[in-house]
Amino acid sequence: MNVLIHAPTSAALERARNNVLNLRKARPDAQIRLVLNGSAVAAALDGESHDADAVTWLCPNTLARTERVAREPMAVLSEAAIVLLAQWQSEGWSYVRA
Repeated sequence: MNVLIHAPTSAALERARNNVLNLRKARPDAQIRLVLNGSAVAAALDGESHDADAVTWLCPNTLARTERVAREPMAVLSEAAIVLLAQWQSEGWSYVRA
């Protein structure tokens, strides 16, 4: 099972992180990518570390616009979040918007 969880807002971040933990518990073998853009990026960077950070990917456009950098273990996407979300869905990943 390959699942994309998308959080584009700070309000969606907590739901998305809970979704990651719940999915890991129910399906430990699932491949999960938590994709953040918009205000969710600042919320993740400004908040406490979270278990979901290891599968968290940040939009490079949002980082550039806000002049921020990712902190480990979060990673930076190679392209805009919208591009990769569409690409990964076309490759069979399931999309969930938090």
